[in-house]
Amino acid sequence: MRTKTDMSRTDRPGVRPRIQILLVGSCVLALGACGDNPDLDLRGPIGGGLDTASAARAATASRPKPDARGIISYPTYQVAIAQRGDTLGSLATRIGVDANQLARYNGIQTGDPLRSGEVIALPGRVAEPAGGPITTGSDITQIAGAAIDSARPSQIETSTLAPASGQTGTEPVRHRVERGETAYTIARLYNVPIRSLADWNGLGADFAVREGQFLIIPLPVPGQSAAPAPQATVTQLPGAGSPTPEPPSAAKPLPREDTVPVAQAAKPKDAPDLGKQQTTSAPKARMSYPVRGDIVRAYSKGKNDGIDIAASAGTPVKAADAGTVAAITKDTKGTPIIVVKHPNNLLTVYSNVANVAVKTGDSVARGQTLAKIPTTGAAAVHFEVRDGFDSLDPVPYLSE
Repeated sequence: MRTKTDMSRTDRPGVRPRIQILLVGSCVLALGACGDNPDLDLRGPIGGGLDTASAARAATASRPKPDARGIISYPTYQVAIAQRGDTLGSLATRIGVDANQLARYNGIQTGDPLRSGEVIALPGRVAEPAGGPITTGSDITQIAGAAIDSARPSQIETSTLAPASGQTGTEPVRHRVERGETAYTIARLYNVPIRSLADWNGLGADFAVREGQFLIIPLPVPGQSAAPAPQATVTQLPGAGSPTPEPPSAAKPLPREDTVPVAQAAKPKDAPDLGKQQTTSAPKARMSYPVRGDIVRAYSKGKNDGIDIAASAGTPVKAADAGTVAAITKDTKGTPIIVVKHPNNLLTVYSNVANVAVKTGDSVARGQTLAKIPTTGAAAVHFEVRDGFDSLDPVPYLSE
């Protein structure tokens, strides 16, 4: 869905509007990674060892300007740039290609609206702009650098044709989005800033991409190389590089001592009643994962109040623990948000879901299907654990 809808309200009695607003706000803030100087590229330290923040600051060139039809032409491929108010069908008519073929090639429908500046890949070549395609001055594989070497062969489509006369420049790599990938993972793969990737491809404010979508990878400013990939830190084993001192006893053994007990052995005591010392608090790791998949975005207090877990479109999203459906609402884009209440004032929140299978007030069991991963947008569920209104790191609460 590309249009905004008004936030709906739950009809459950006793659930205050303030709870709905706070929960919706937390999900929107979490998915948007808002905050002071947020790391939208997710390039901060990961596990204390990997830091790719320098890539986020690397300068990239502007995308070449299209011709009057919206065509950017390179030797090996062409793309069309959508204009304001375009649908895929109207863009196909303007550039003179079959709308159904264009839709299948890009994984969308002919009637889908397009964002201004959105990139649509062409399955074949149309008439070249005046002056011919942009000719490259170097091999495409050199442009991609280390990103091509580390990527799977099916992720990147590259080829080289004989240069043509006309405009000169560099041909960027064209990447086709696979299931489970996000704009963040693609930006990290090619070591480019997420905002440059969004600007070059006309992505929305949420940086959402879809399976089968083609993205063109931003190029560095002419004369400036791309930000280098971070070097792995080599950890030296304890004691390595330094001599082991010889203990004093090796040269002169210590004298033998005969020890004599100075007190009698203590009388045995009755074993304590451990039952009286047991606590009633439940262990944290008592919930199950709502879906099985990689955590593509970690918890960060005040920036991301939950975790994002990748899963295939259509995968059931299940209740992490038994409880009662306290609220079902929607974010500003109309995406459902499900809130389940558990004992001890705990709440679990499930957003970026579709096909909701429960209603407000339902009692749900652990593992019961609540909804499904949507077929459009990011293929991941956003999951939160809250103590009242306070967000908690969900990972310690989840069991394998």
